[in-house]
Amino acid sequence: MVNVLLSAYACVPGKGSDPEIGWNWMREIAREHQVWVLTRASKRTLIENELAVSPSPNAHFVYVDLPPVLRFWKKWTGGVYLYYYLWQLLAFFKARKLHRDVTFDLIHHVTFGTYWLPSFLCLLQVPFVWGPVGGAERAPATFRSAWRLRGRVYELVRSAVQACSALDPFVRLTAKRATLALATSDETAKKIAELGSQRVHVLSCVGFPSECSPDFNEHRNGEGFRVFSAGRLLHWKGFDLGIRAVAEISARVPTLEYWIFGDGPERAALEQLAEDFGIAAQVRFHPDLPRRELLLRMPEFDALLHPSLHDSGGLVCVEAMSAGCAVLCLDLGGPALQVTGETGFRIPAISPAQCVQDLAAALELLASDSSLRARMARAGRERVRNVLAWEAKLRSLNEIYTRT
Repeated sequence: MVNVLLSAYACVPGKGSDPEIGWNWMREIAREHQVWVLTRASKRTLIENELAVSPSPNAHFVYVDLPPVLRFWKKWTGGVYLYYYLWQLLAFFKARKLHRDVTFDLIHHVTFGTYWLPSFLCLLQVPFVWGPVGGAERAPATFRSAWRLRGRVYELVRSAVQACSALDPFVRLTAKRATLALATSDETAKKIAELGSQRVHVLSCVGFPSECSPDFNEHRNGEGFRVFSAGRLLHWKGFDLGIRAVAEISARVPTLEYWIFGDGPERAALEQLAEDFGIAAQVRFHPDLPRRELLLRMPEFDALLHPSLHDSGGLVCVEAMSAGCAVLCLDLGGPALQVTGETGFRIPAISPAQCVQDLAAALELLASDSSLRARMARAGRERVRNVLAWEAKLRSLNEIYTRT
């Protein structure tokens, strides 16, 4: 057992994304180590309410926040990153004092899980684990011309931020001082190495608690072939590719249903796209569901369609495999590390037309072969249990801690 200082700006249960990642890392580390968690004071009530129901005796929360008068920055576009930068400074001074009182064996930064934001905790004279961090993933250029202006501007700004990160001395310092840097994808691993990290290891930032695994029936009850997608309806999530793929085979697979769970700025355009292709009856849009409710719904489907173009994590892929769904994703970013040829299909992302054709072919194959669906369902659940469950990730983490 070691004393770990965990930097988790975002650390809240049941919220998905970075907050969920921070919370799960805390839970797993605290199973076998003493962990002091630096996180935001504004989330204290949510954290303490959860701990009252599900205690974590080895976890000690240390709350840090800027004065309330400065929190208005977060309401501006990009303001949260300025706020985070200043929060990191405050966290450093708090951590330095804590280290004098506790004596940490190592420091582990988990959220925000973005490589182009620094962690000032690397300045302490303690072995420093950075990550898993992502963010270097990019949509292939061939896909960008199909986006609306909003999407193209977003990608230009995102690319500019990625380029500017190499000029930030504190980002470079974080990379160079990391005893070990963990990257969520091969793309981010390459970028971190370019910033100066000497030891880089690829490790998915997402996992799945086995006790939350939904019920699973190898042969789904009901007729037809049902596929779903879930997430924010954003341009880079690739839901338009999914709709186009469904349109390609709708005549040959008339029982195909495509359910899309989520809300976002692309919803109207996606609904119109389904109308234009004449498949509005097969494509069903549903509002975003709470994570636990969506988990309960997943066994109703045969497959997950997740054509995201730059996803560092892709937790929904792990959740779907745990529910016995085959997964179709692009061979990009975090999902490409989670999905194998035994658990689903990783589609090359060369061009939109090629991508749509390959997704359509994979969907048609799954629709026509129930034994293939059953094999992928079993393999997916096995992979989650042995590789992607948090219990399995804890074993990997302990090996990392031992070598650090």
